[in-house]
Amino acid sequence: MPQADFYLIDKPRFHAQPLLLVCELVRRAHARGLRVLVLARDVAEAEALDELLWSFDDDAFIPHQIAGDIDDGDTAVLITPPGIETPDREVVVNLREEACQRNCVRLLEVVPAEADARAGSRARWRTYKQRGYTLAKHDM
Repeated sequence: MPQADFYLIDKPRFHAQPLLLVCELVRRAHARGLRVLVLARDVAEAEALDELLWSFDDDAFIPHQIAGDIDDGDTAVLITPPGIETPDREVVVNLREEACQRNCVRLLEVVPAEADARAGSRARWRTYKQRGYTLAKHDM
């Protein structure tokens, strides 16, 4: 049964830069040898995450790229803006407003710190619950 983990932004460093939490989640999955697909909201977010994954930790090297190249299948972490088709991966980080439709073992959702921005996350929680996912919430 797939699992959906919701990571609620709580720490000040993630408030200021929510994509840092995405970097931490991607690092954890990559350290376990898992292949990751990040579903970015748009091209700008994909590019920002691409840059941040190179610089967020001097000791971390996470092979990644924005999807759309011939070597996508060989890259550990793919960042996918809307409109680019990619195969499913073991771990999906969903940054989009809509519920993820991908097949995966683990689905990671990043929940905004602002209470008024959490409605979409609540709706996705209900959707995944109806689909039979095991659900968990983590304060980050």
